[in-house]
Amino acid sequence: MNILILGSGGREHAIARSLRSDDDVLYIAPGNPGMAPLGTLVDLDVLDGAAVAAFARSKGVDLVVVGPEAPLVAGVADAVREAGIDVFGPSREAARLEGSKAFAKEVMASAGVPTARSRLCASLGEVEAALNAFGAPHVVKDDGLAAGKGVVVTDDRDAALAHAEACLAKPDGKALVEEFLDGLEVSLFCLCDGHVALPLEPAQDYKRAYDGGRGPNTGGMGSYSPLPWADPGLADAVAAEVAQPVVDEMARRGTPFVGVLYCGLALTSEGVKVVEFNVRFGDPETQSVLARLVTPLAGLLRDAARGELASALGEPERAGGEPAEGLEPLAEKGGEPSRGGSELNGDEREATAEGEEKPASRYGLRRLEWLPDAAVTVVLAAPGYPGPARAGDPVEGLAAAEGVPGAHVIHAGTKDSGGGVVSAGGRVVACVGMGKDVAAARAAAYAAVSEIRLKGAHFRTDVAAGM
Repeated sequence: MNILILGSGGREHAIARSLRSDDDVLYIAPGNPGMAPLGTLVDLDVLDGAAVAAFARSKGVDLVVVGPEAPLVAGVADAVREAGIDVFGPSREAARLEGSKAFAKEVMASAGVPTARSRLCASLGEVEAALNAFGAPHVVKDDGLAAGKGVVVTDDRDAALAHAEACLAKPDGKALVEEFLDGLEVSLFCLCDGHVALPLEPAQDYKRAYDGGRGPNTGGMGSYSPLPWADPGLADAVAAEVAQPVVDEMARRGTPFVGVLYCGLALTSEGVKVVEFNVRFGDPETQSVLARLVTPLAGLLRDAARGELASALGEPERAGGEPAEGLEPLAEKGGEPSRGGSELNGDEREATAEGEEKPASRYGLRRLEWLPDAAVTVVLAAPGYPGPARAGDPVEGLAAAEGVPGAHVIHAGTKDSGGGVVSAGGRVVACVGMGKDVAAARAAAYAAVSEIRLKGAHFRTDVAAGM
């Protein structure tokens, strides 16, 4: 196939690595230096749907894969579909699941999907009333897109109000105030074709900037997969009780969801609840999950784009069969709830019995092939991140990091200066380690990190610690 990938970050680099084969031709717009060996980099405005569709037609592109959220919310997938080209990514209307947290809450309510109680606020007075109603810890979210940094979880009421005020100050800005969720947090990607939701393997993300879950929220400083502590039926249960009802509800509304439904989940003392939905692969969880996927990704994304996942994988049972396992409250499993709140922090987890065999999936998971190896991703960030980050510093040691056994490097915020690779974003590179278990994968990831030189860079040293 001829495939066009839209995006320039770590998520898109990981997707490109998984899509690349001898039989496929990749175009990447705009891409980054790390993606150059994988395909042809294209100078293209990824927010201009007409330009994307025109380029795809000119190159005989068979499939367009939209990586970031901004082009999806801008309706780029609609323009590509109207041109008669297969596209993996939701329509503008369906992308409102990420573009508006209030809309996502409405859909979840209609679909019967459990989530945190919330209030959408258009004034500071409404925010104060919501904070009073839900109590501390306070959870305040920007209703719109915020590049993974629009959430504040704090016991400090003044900090919560300050964040809400910043959200309200935006054009048509609104703030969503939620109740605090008390559980462990998990990321699960589901590939959706408008009809069915096919889960991938779960991962866990580290959102806070510094060790021990300290510091401000970021776009993600590390991740790992699989989760040795998780119920082996978790992915299938979430697909049945969270993702599939949402896909059904979106179809009922006449806006079928095609693409990735990112389910940010809290395993609370009351059962699984949705923290948030995104409509694209998450970063850096994508780096860990796709590194383990053996089933060719190109075929999966093409089948999803065509509404053919069910026929390709074997028609799954729909919701309404036997109750899914794996969504019982943590209290019933003896787990100790964490203070994870409404962010994926990875800082606390529970132990589980070893030796349990993963059940066959009603949603085709048994048809996907996975490496038995674990993957751990560690992000190196530029000085100042997650605030204004310094750019233009040389990034050295990339070849040595790539040479570490079991490791590879993902570019997230880099550019070619003409004399070498330099930093060009807050999260600059990510090192992915593979190993027989999480501990071995972690060792490989940090061995690669030790080879990279970036002035003033910071990274967490506790990603997947103790696994």
